Amino acid sequence: MSLPLEGLSAIVTGAGRGLGRAEALELARLGACVVVNDFGQPGRDGSGDASATPAESVAQEIRAAGGGAVAHQGDVADFEQARELVELAISEFGKLDILVNNAGILRDRMIFSMSEQEWDTVIRVHLKGHFNTTHFASVHWRARSKAAGGPVYGRVINTSSEAYLAGSAGQPNYAAAKGGIVGLTTSTAMALGKYGVTANAICPRARTRMTEDVFAGYQEPSAPDQLDPLSPEHVAPLVGYLASPAAARANGQLLVVHGGMVAVMERPKVAAKFDTAKDVFSYEELDEALGGFFAGRPEGETFGAGEVLGLKHG
Repeated sequence: MSLPLEGLSAIVTGAGRGLGRAEALELARLGACVVVNDFGQPGRDGSGDASATPAESVAQEIRAAGGGAVAHQGDVADFEQARELVELAISEFGKLDILVNNAGILRDRMIFSMSEQEWDTVIRVHLKGHFNTTHFASVHWRARSKAAGGPVYGRVINTSSEAYLAGSAGQPNYAAAKGGIVGLTTSTAMALGKYGVTANAICPRARTRMTEDVFAGYQEPSAPDQLDPLSPEHVAPLVGYLASPAAARANGQLLVVHGGMVAVMERPKVAAKFDTAKDVFSYEELDEALGGFFAGRPEGETFGAGEVLGLKHG
């Protein structure tokens, strides 16, 4: 019996540890050959010397289990290094079929304390990093589709966050980057659909090096032999499914996943609509309409995704 991803090749960025590692191992378990990318810096803020060890260790783990894998130590936020990453997958495995964008860092600070560098660095790694790899992968898929005269196989799985959905006071850079990734995902889905490529985003909740302080004491295992409810292993199966042929009809979607739960999010809905009685709204008319509407809602309520799911950012 063939495996769901047999004959396919994948890139997973930020795959040396945590979520990326679990995702790379799952794709390999399902039969894909994997390029394991990681810049290898030890600090969750992107600090420390880069190292090939994290990526190579995961690649070795996949090969030891009988799978195909190569390591790539590179900064996906660097345009040329992202190009080299995609070219490596194509040269090693003949083509690229699956791209999982996971690499990221944190530089947490309140908006009034955040430096320009803290803002720029997080936006660069998360949002530009997602763009860079997706750009080169899409060039590859478009060229293959034109050569074939029809659709080809392509999957993009991007990593957003509940910090975008529910808000996160101390992470304006991270929340903004993760919101941008959702916009990038839906745009990519629309642009590449005709070539046979789908693009979806996940909001994973997992206890990793990046979130260990956020989830300290939260949903801890109730028994020594119990799998952590926030283990990355709860997230990886969804990534494997979205990468598979079975998910061909899932495109432009945002899914929240953690601890045995998957929620498919709806796009924002209109909560209320007001029309002016004249050609242009007056201040007084807006105050009567909107003032009355907001006065009837709980203080501090946002557009509601977090409240509906009971989400905590991650």
